[in-house]
Amino acid sequence: MSRQDSDASVGGPNGEQLVEPGDAFQVLGNDVRTGILETLLERTDGDATSRATFSELFAASDVETSAGFAYHLDQLVGPYVRKDERDENGSDGGYELTYAGVRAARDIATGAYTRRVDHPPVDLDDACPFCEREALEARSTDNVVTVACAGCDRTLLDLGLPPAGLEAHGDAFPDALDRYHRDRLARMRDGICPDCAGSVSARLVTPSADVADELPAELTDHVQAELSCDGCGTTVRCPVALTLLEQPAVVSFYHDHGRDVRERPIWNVGPEWAETVLSEEPLALRVVVELEGDVLALYVTDELTVVDVQRSDGMDLQVDHTESPGSASASGGA
Repeated sequence: MSRQDSDASVGGPNGEQLVEPGDAFQVLGNDVRTGILETLLERTDGDATSRATFSELFAASDVETSAGFAYHLDQLVGPYVRKDERDENGSDGGYELTYAGVRAARDIATGAYTRRVDHPPVDLDDACPFCEREALEARSTDNVVTVACAGCDRTLLDLGLPPAGLEAHGDAFPDALDRYHRDRLARMRDGICPDCAGSVSARLVTPSADVADELPAELTDHVQAELSCDGCGTTVRCPVALTLLEQPAVVSFYHDHGRDVRERPIWNVGPEWAETVLSEEPLALRVVVELEGDVLALYVTDELTVVDVQRSDGMDLQVDHTESPGSASASGGA
């Protein structure tokens, strides 16, 4: 692990707050200072021991006087920049980014707060899980990707994708969205927040009354998975099936049938998925996958824990084909 990844000033079990949030963001409210962070990030290039001297940073800026530049650099020292007075040879040790500085510099470089990417509709190859017409399309508006059906006017998901990703992948942005959120969901499913590394709580939920009013009739009592970070509050609600795609039994089941479950996009994991509510207090589900007569059943508790897995040739398990969980909409923080 590099120094950038592990750097922290810890004064106790909950760490040490070095500066108030308002003050920390106020420091960044200047183009000269954000330029210094970008320069340091370019020089670091993944090497936590790389530093830049005052002269090097000043030369890379557009500031006319060294005194004016020194003022801006000093404002960054502490929360975003670390200053080493002397190296082992007695020379000017230079400046390097702190952990917060790396995060801020990368957000600036990717345009997370400064760029908006809108993308016209792109046709998708998958059929709509509701009307079964091949009329799905994806578009982005203000860095949020919407997958919807032009045939039945139903929205399958609304999920954010960073502007750098939307720009880098062009018309292939739906595939990038799929991979990006599969990775995020897998980490949340493992109990780690992809945004802050905090602890994630998981549970089964049914739509609230206001949400249920906006859902198709067949989904008003549909059970979803809710994954929520206890720290930063990042929350995702999605079909329960999406939280099971990384289960070894599921991966193996698809592999045995010559298929790769990763090829199914998150907006439609396939009609072979079905679920049955086994208990309402507390919530418990049986989620079933059926391929070519073979059946895989996973029993899921209200905390989204798989407590039992059964597999048969389809003759021993009674399959209740309720609404496919792959057809429910997904939403959450990006």
